[in-house]
Order: sequence, then structure tokens, then C-alpha cells
Amino acid sequence: MKTQTFITKIKDLLLADALFKMTFSKPRPQYKDSINKYLRPTLIKEEIKYSIVTRTKTQETIQHYTKDEVIPIIEKIINTEFLIAYIFTKKEEIELLQSKKGTSTYTVRPNKNQINFELEHDHQKTRLLNDTRPYYFALGLANSEGRILDKAQDKYRQIQKFIEIVDHILEDWPERKSITIADMGSGKGYLTFALYDHLTHNRKLQCRITGYEIREDLVATCYSTAIECGYMGLSFEMKSIDQVNLSQADMVIALHACDIATDMAIAQGVKANAQHIILSPCCHKQIRKEMSRQTPLSSILKHGILEERQAEIITDGIRALLLESKGYSSKVFEFIDAEHTGKNLMITATKGQVNPKAIKEVASIKQMFGIGKHYLEEII
Repeated sequence: MKTQTFITKIKDLLLADALFKMTFSKPRPQYKDSINKYLRPTLIKEEIKYSIVTRTKTQETIQHYTKDEVIPIIEKIINTEFLIAYIFTKKEEIELLQSKKGTSTYTVRPNKNQINFELEHDHQKTRLLNDTRPYYFALGLANSEGRILDKAQDKYRQIQKFIEIVDHILEDWPERKSITIADMGSGKGYLTFALYDHLTHNRKLQCRITGYEIREDLVATCYSTAIECGYMGLSFEMKSIDQVNLSQADMVIALHACDIATDMAIAQGVKANAQHIILSPCCHKQIRKEMSRQTPLSSILKHGILEERQAEIITDGIRALLLESKGYSSKVFEFIDAEHTGKNLMITATKGQVNPKAIKEVASIKQMFGIGKHYLEEII
């Protein structure tokens, strides 16, 4: 059978440790929301893994697999998800075409295109900020020679990804229009400094960013570092989220704010009528305590880890809907790969049209899971 021949070819390549890439397209009817998938080899912590990027109409996700793990994943994709698949090696292009009726064709042809097998996971050549920025040493990310410390590599990848996301969100922002940003719970300031650096030096925007943080030592360090770097539009204040006045904010950011602190930041952003709100939630204690165990899922939610994950999904799903009820278009997606940080979910919201069904949908979700209240509902 042609399909099995194609899969055998993949197994042979893996057995020989040969580098190859794959693409999958033309989703089967039951996967109509999918667009495509593609596979590439990736070097993660000195080990070659196989990264599969999944693109749907609403999001893009990436997962990484070992050599043994990836084979059944590929078989499932070919047999149940997509009808067309390609393998690209340095010498060959192998094509599998399947029809809905079950017939298939298998074609091998010379690869006339030069394939680049770049294994560097963080794609250094496409970074928007290089690794010699003046604040990296002051904030403990780099040594005195400017080299990013080994222990800070995950944080460095997170910085790069965050800048890419914001850059995309602001791609239509007018060059001559100034922008005011509030970073709620700025912590050690890594992302705050990087964002200011990118917007002012790469994008050439008139930018004012204020980081709000309750720990006095962190505020003092970030404030003095901003002065040393000559970042006149970057400042830090010792305030909690509920003390901040955001009346002039165009963008509100809250990264890894714990539990209801994320809801407080959302409410502040909505109150300020901010154009953009960017969140990376942390723990989700409030909804987990509210959830009733007497639901159709009770038999599986008795396991703590599953209950915790369910609480995360419900909490952030309701947050997205409540933002839509206030006239924002929302997106929920993976911020950074899970092997770099467990806090890898991001919610972005941009001013748009009100979703008139959002409140009813929230009510239905709460009823389904026996939830009395979602904190954001009360303060938004």
C-alpha cells in the first residue's frame, strides 16, 4: 500500500538519523478547521527532536517529540487528519497523495531546491534584539562580556518571543503616533526593557512605558538601570495593580500576574479603554475553588492535576469571553514552548466589535461546571 510505503520511508530516515522536513495539507472533512501542519528537526537542550507546528483558523501551536514518539504521531496525521503529505530531504522530495475514496499515489523525485536544515531552536538570525543589549548584564541575564548566561537561556527565548508577538500586534500602529504602555507587575523588568528597546530603536516609535511593581528592590534596580541606559521614556513605580491610574494607556500588559491579579489588570485595561491588552496568566486558584465536583466530569476531575488544568481552561476561556463582551477581539495561544516555562499561555485582546453572545456563553459555562462566580465578572 502506498501509504505504508511512505511511512516506512519516514521510519528509515529516522533510523538513519537523516535530516528531513515534512508538510501536511488538505485536511480531511472532520478536521475542517485545520489549515496545515509541518515538521522540522529541532535542537533542544543538545538533543534533536521533531517539532510539529499545527495551524488552524484560530491559532498556531507547536509540540516537540523524540524520534520514538514522533512515528505514531505522523501515522495518525497521515491516516486520519490530512490527505496530502510531503517529505523533503537534501536529495529527494517524496509525495503522498490520498483521496477521500481511499486511493493513494506515491511519488519520489529529485529535490532541485536547496533545503536548509537549521537546528537552532531559537532562530537567532531572526531575533529582533541581539544578545548584547546594555540592560542584560544589569538585570542578571548576561555576564560582563555580554554573553547570555546558560541559566538565562529560557528567559532569553521568552523575551524574543514576546517582542515578536507585540511587534505583530502593533504592525499597523502609525509611525508618528506615540504609544503609552503600562506593564502591570513588571518584576525584574526583562520584558519591559526589551519592549521599550525594540519599539524605540527598531520601530522608531515615540514610546512611554511604565512598569508597576510592589517589590521596592526590583523597582529601584529597574529605575536606575533605565537611567543608566538613557531610556528617558521608561520608568518604574512601586504600586499595586489596584492603585494604578491607566487613563492614558494604549496597551496594558500583565505577564505572570498570579490568580485574580490578572483579572484586576484586565479590568484596569478595559476601564482605560486601552487599544490592546496582553496577558500571560499564572495560577488559577479562584475558579478551582469555585468549581463544583458534581458535574459530568466528576469522575476524571477527582485527579488533582486534571482538575487544575480544567480550572485553567475555564478561567482563561471566560476571561476571553468577558473581554469580547466589552468590545475586544480576543486570541488565546501558546506564548512560549512548554519545555521552557509552564506559564506558556497568552491572551491578547484588541479593540473591535462587541460579542453579543459572550455573557450568555459565560453563564452556560458557569452552570455546566457549577461555578458561582468568576472574579473578573464582578470587577469588569
